[in-house]
Amino acid sequence: MPLLVTGSIGIDTIRTPHGSSENCIGGSAIYFTMAASFFAPVRFIGVVGADCPFDIPGMFAGRNVDLRGLEVRAQSKTFRWAGTYKETMDDRVTDAIELNVLAEQPPAVPSAFADSRFVFLANTAPRLQIQLLRQIQAPVFVAADTMDFWITDHLDDLTELLTQIDCLIINADEAKLLARQFNLVRAAEQILTMGPSLVIVKKGESGALMCQVDGSRFVLPAYPATEVRDPTGAGDSFAGGFMGYLAQARRTDFQTLKTAVAYGTVVASFTIADFSLSGLTNATRDDIDIRLEMLRRFTCF
Repeated sequence: MPLLVTGSIGIDTIRTPHGSSENCIGGSAIYFTMAASFFAPVRFIGVVGADCPFDIPGMFAGRNVDLRGLEVRAQSKTFRWAGTYKETMDDRVTDAIELNVLAEQPPAVPSAFADSRFVFLANTAPRLQIQLLRQIQAPVFVAADTMDFWITDHLDDLTELLTQIDCLIINADEAKLLARQFNLVRAAEQILTMGPSLVIVKKGESGALMCQVDGSRFVLPAYPATEVRDPTGAGDSFAGGFMGYLAQARRTDFQTLKTAVAYGTVVASFTIADFSLSGLTNATRDDIDIRLEMLRRFTCF
């Protein structure tokens, strides 16, 4: 079943203790789409400026990705981000950011995409996420991501968005900030009262916590990766694996959701192994399935 994603496309410059990558492809929609395309057809919505140096159609060649929602604006510049990771790879500093085209109106949803049943609203202004969601006719499962800036500076819009989605995917620090709770389980429970029926808290190398409004809980550690060169895009890849598997399964029962979290965790472990998209593009679905079975054995007792 086709899966729709809308989010950023970026020109990234990344520095980690293991090296650097200058002016490489990045952005939430890019990582999400590459991850999700292992599982299901993806309908892509994003916008770049005329300065974009990447062959995005070529990047997704051979994958079931519909790029009719990709817009190139001749008078605009592409989103740019530069960041540095410290020695532990847990802390990241944003060195520079240029919103450019992301500060403009969002791209329109092609009419052929309006019947999408699974929708992911990648991290961007919640008002824009709401505008895009309104263009989808009858989605069966909508998930969204957010960040601390929108929580602190656009809380009213984010609060409105939360009443219109099924699932919020959020990292641990952001969950605590949004819920005003230091305990992650209590934070997730508080977010559930704001509208979504499902909350997934990403805990980085500590794994993920999933809480459902009916009281169901699921905790999974991260895959024990030995290669961590660049964590950029890991969260978006997790979301891509999670949503991609749901779209493939065409179900959202709790057992399917648990498997989707496991797939998201495994896909993210490939992303962090190399800079930009290299970790993902060098993987196959067989590689992902093998690692999923390894994670299953690691966590069974």
